[in-house]
Amino acid sequence: MIDELRSSIAGPVLTRGDEGFTAEVAAHNTIAVHSPEVAVGATSEADVAAAVRVASKYAVPVRVLATGHGSVAGVTDGILITTSRLKDLSIDGRIARIGAGLDWAEVITAAAEHGLAPITGASDTVGTVGYTLGGGLGPLARTFGYSSDWARGFRVVTADGNVVSANAKENPDLFWALRGGKGGFGVVTSMDFELVPLTTLYGGAMFFDAEHIAAVLGAWADWTKTAPESASSSVAILRLPPLEVIPEPLRGKTLLNLRYAFVGDPAEGDRLLRPIRDLAPTLIDAVGEMPAANIAQIHNDPRDPGPGWVRGLLLDGIDDGFVSALLQAVGPEQQIPIVAVELRHLGGATRRDVPEGSAVGGREADFSLSFVGVPDPNLFADVLPPIVDGILAQLAPWTSAQNNINFAGGLELEGSYEASWSPATFARLAEVRTTFDPTSLFVYP
Repeated sequence: MIDELRSSIAGPVLTRGDEGFTAEVAAHNTIAVHSPEVAVGATSEADVAAAVRVASKYAVPVRVLATGHGSVAGVTDGILITTSRLKDLSIDGRIARIGAGLDWAEVITAAAEHGLAPITGASDTVGTVGYTLGGGLGPLARTFGYSSDWARGFRVVTADGNVVSANAKENPDLFWALRGGKGGFGVVTSMDFELVPLTTLYGGAMFFDAEHIAAVLGAWADWTKTAPESASSSVAILRLPPLEVIPEPLRGKTLLNLRYAFVGDPAEGDRLLRPIRDLAPTLIDAVGEMPAANIAQIHNDPRDPGPGWVRGLLLDGIDDGFVSALLQAVGPEQQIPIVAVELRHLGGATRRDVPEGSAVGGREADFSLSFVGVPDPNLFADVLPPIVDGILAQLAPWTSAQNNINFAGGLELEGSYEASWSPATFARLAEVRTTFDPTSLFVYP
């Protein structure tokens, strides 16, 4: 099989022990150490198709790695196709054709030259395709919806090694599934993505010290009840270490980080935020008019690879009782090994499905809730899960029965995979997978 792969693929074909193998399969989340039987570094769509045909011939499972942000468990068998070299990018009008190896930063930069912007996630180092396949909730979600709502088509290598287009007219069932259904349908080599005319926005981040967390969190929860769709926001209770890379006013503190993005007149954006801004003094207030190309600065997520543990879910709504329960569990008085507890305000455009319909899970939710553990792998298996389980037990009255697959973390909880969609959507996704991959060549989840 190895010789056949090497004779038919232009990119590197590496096995364990080969020079470059470890770097080829490295994930952004370093807790996931991949060691497949063979790694195929695709340099083109033709390479991907050739690798899939060989895998099909020998009945060897196939998985895909782009930037590796979604990796939570190591791959130990089969073929791992890496798509990081698929970097082609073109913009025609408002449609960007995005290669599967591109991250959002590269697309943001190119789009800005045309006065346009993609609807991205919070971090611009995340791969474009894997993120979009799960739906994708970013800093502008209430205004523009899920990122997958802006996908207009995909190029996909299916289990027989053929390349197909999936869009509203060609293979519409596959197109429906790829907008929110995540994986197991084939290898996406590129996607067509509609950009929006956006050069500036009013946004950024504010940081409040521990003594103001309760007041600001409660005020924000009330504020979201009347916030317009033009305003997207989130808050996070952060426990920051005393590291020099962290700005001095925030170093070693427990604090509340409020993120804000308003699309429209900056004066109106300021007016809407003013009640929270005037509520308490800030350690840092970096909210103002900003280039849309700097959108990643709103959340300012870590950019370098490292170990990560995340658990996420959706909420049907929040109220004073929720705020009280959350503060009792994760407020500044608590000593817990959790770096961040984040709430994102959803609703608005996230509730509206695309005209053709899509597989995105969780559109009915009003908020998302995520926990990021201290990045110590020794805590990941036995310490963090029971702590978060206990917190979530206290928050059960507000928890949605349905999740979104991009927030579901490592799917270690029984039923968490199935709960990422409605039962009807989950069943239809299974049918589409069977149609395009009848032998389950593409391992998922």
